[in-house]
Amino acid sequence: MTQDEVFGKVVEILSKYSKSDLPADKINMETSILDDLKINSARLVDIVLDFEDVFDIEVDDDDADSVITVGDGVKLIVSKL
Repeated sequence: MTQDEVFGKVVEILSKYSKSDLPADKINMETSILDDLKINSARLVDIVLDFEDVFDIEVDDDDADSVITVGDGVKLIVSKL
């Protein structure tokens, strides 16, 4: 799976939880999950669980804590594939 494919799936997952009016086509690797997408920190647990299910990976707590931007999530997933 390419980084672009991972990015597309990550945006799909994040869109389910986003409280922002930011359109999906404006989301990029630097987009902040908490600030720009207005996803609260409690929802990050659900997002990480979705990452694990969709990509069939395991994410430990330290790795999950390092996901601040969309790009952080994409890089983490790519490193686990």
